[in-house]
Amino acid sequence: MTRTDPPSEPETSQTLDRGIRVLTALADAPSGLTIAQLAQRVGAPRTAGYRLVATLEAHGLARRDSDGRVHLGVGVLRLAQRVHPLLRQAAAPALRRLAETVGATAHLTVAEGPDALAIAVVEPTWTDYHMAYRVGSRHHLNQGAAGKAILLARSAARTPDQEPAVLYTVSEGELQPGAHGLAAPIREVPGLEASVGVVSFGPLDAAKVAPRVIQAAAEVSAALR
Repeated sequence: MTRTDPPSEPETSQTLDRGIRVLTALADAPSGLTIAQLAQRVGAPRTAGYRLVATLEAHGLARRDSDGRVHLGVGVLRLAQRVHPLLRQAAAPALRRLAETVGATAHLTVAEGPDALAIAVVEPTWTDYHMAYRVGSRHHLNQGAAGKAILLARSAARTPDQEPAVLYTVSEGELQPGAHGLAAPIREVPGLEASVGVVSFGPLDAAKVAPRVIQAAAEVSAALR
């Protein structure tokens, strides 16, 4: 009988892990943190906290204000801008299937501050006419189905042990007169607040469309994990 050793844990870099946790802590603290606070949050000595912050500053990922508090640096924005093409690429197949099946314009929307930002749009090829929706379209999260779907996911995250009773959101004429929208949040992708939706000139039959939108959101989620 051959003894099988349990799989070993992958080797990781403690310094890199701490650096990532520093960035996460800063992202959760809009008013900034002192180096002592950062060191405490990542479980490192204060001297290590200084080295971590100095390294992140050198790459533009962190900055210190006149009071010595540490904030995220603008370098994080440059990294974020590189993410959108990756999201578009991952979502494209699911959005194409959704647009062709439903006969409505499909889109991928992400949260950016208080706004919902459309970063991918796919129009159906077989319809006589359809709603135009521009990449880069921006609106407040509490307007339109796409933004409301993201807020729905936020609400569900506060009660992770409870399956949300509502899995999609709808809108009518909130962003453009005569426009009808239906969207579902992308779930189980850490750090990503996004939704998949469709927009149409005419009313959408939720009984038929909602399951397809929910499925498309699940497909995008799987492609990103």
